[in-house]
Amino acid sequence: MKELDEIIRLRSLGVHFDYYMMDAFWFAPEGGYRTWRKPNWPNGPDAWIAKCRANRLLPGMWFGTNELVKIDAAPQWKDSLTAKGGSMSFYEGGFLPDFMGVLQYWYDHGIRMFKFDFVDFGAPTPSAEKTQTREDIHAKNETVFREALKKFRAKNPDAVLVAFNGFGGDVESTAGPFPFRNAVDLRWLEVFDSLYSGDPRPSDVPEVNFWRSMDIYSDHMVRRYEQSFLPLERIDSTGFMIGNTGTIYYRKTNAWKGMLLLMVARGGWVNTIHGNLEFLDDEKAKWFAKVQKIYASLQAMGRTKTFGGIPGDVQPYGFGSLDSDGAIYTVVNPAQSVQEIEMPLLSQAQKPLQGGRVIFRDAGFLPIVGGNTIKLGSGQMAAVGFGRYAAPEFDLGIQEDVRIPRTITPLQASFSDNGSNAIEATIAPPVKGDLRIIFQQRGQDGGHHAQLARRSSKRKNSWNRAEDCSGAGRHDSTD
Repeated sequence: MKELDEIIRLRSLGVHFDYYMMDAFWFAPEGGYRTWRKPNWPNGPDAWIAKCRANRLLPGMWFGTNELVKIDAAPQWKDSLTAKGGSMSFYEGGFLPDFMGVLQYWYDHGIRMFKFDFVDFGAPTPSAEKTQTREDIHAKNETVFREALKKFRAKNPDAVLVAFNGFGGDVESTAGPFPFRNAVDLRWLEVFDSLYSGDPRPSDVPEVNFWRSMDIYSDHMVRRYEQSFLPLERIDSTGFMIGNTGTIYYRKTNAWKGMLLLMVARGGWVNTIHGNLEFLDDEKAKWFAKVQKIYASLQAMGRTKTFGGIPGDVQPYGFGSLDSDGAIYTVVNPAQSVQEIEMPLLSQAQKPLQGGRVIFRDAGFLPIVGGNTIKLGSGQMAAVGFGRYAAPEFDLGIQEDVRIPRTITPLQASFSDNGSNAIEATIAPPVKGDLRIIFQQRGQDGGHHAQLARRSSKRKNSWNRAEDCSGAGRHDSTD
């Protein structure tokens, strides 16, 4: 209810919200998704639903789908349980009919958005496990659940359904294999309004700014889902999280502006805001509202396309959004060097890119726009407006809490194994500036276990992040 008051406050300052999703674990463990957790909701959700409705917000609810995540199996689910008792089959026993009844029950109580998480399509009953192949079990579970959701949508056409973990894609790392081992079945687009592409986390790309590495993770996953033939507008990057919890690395509002701008720049029609909204004071709320207002027509009436390289492969990349009046190109350079990237035409009808102007950038390195190219510093993000979006009214300023080095120079290092399970390197330290040591560690499975250490030449401000034991050092300076 406190966060609902914050939503109402932010809306009064121009921030746009359509839905308020009550996320995981609102339910009583013994209630079969029909009753709310008593210690936190002694009187149930009616007051919350009513206040949402009174303030023109549509309420939504999270469900763990067929996995028993902090919930007990209701009696009517037990003949659907797997042998280990951790999840339920969709196509055998009483779980699916009851679960669809639960969704209808909450729809009839005013819920209009339904979030499905932690799905397990490999869940068989003990009898099915003995007689059917894994492939058959997976296919049958998917088919019956998809058909059930189709019927639910036909009956309740204004319901919004969003899919999270388990509906395809590999989201653990930007160094993972592609195509996905767990392919995305595009038939889910028949029932879901969006599929998410993974919670923000550090990518396998080293950056001086820890939060930029997390931006790159979300950008990379959106790109990979697009390569799996999902339309950009149907991908929810869940890329915006603020707050003081371990889930989001206690980031509070660090580098929040770039995080918000990238979320809308990716072109998704479902834009999820997670976290502690009280961390957005009135000044921040007004900036938030301005970004939403700028992108409202671009998301609703325009088109968004990706360009450049693959984020996780440390190649400059971007997202371009255009309408009939102009375009905004949001670009990122994940490399440990100054890079120039071309901003291509996004449609045959688009006018040549001339007169572009930087409308947002990180502090430090000053991006240089020349025609349809932009030069960015190491790890830098910027947005460039063309046409009407080059006007001063679209300026979004400078992100002061992300500082990009004005110069960066590679340093040669000589690495050797000292025989005691350690590697030593010798370099000539720079006279001034910061020395950045980048290395990459791999596990036995070949996957990245990335870290990056950065330490100034005066041995101050040491901290850890991620990647590259190929034997390179970097010297950079914000002077």
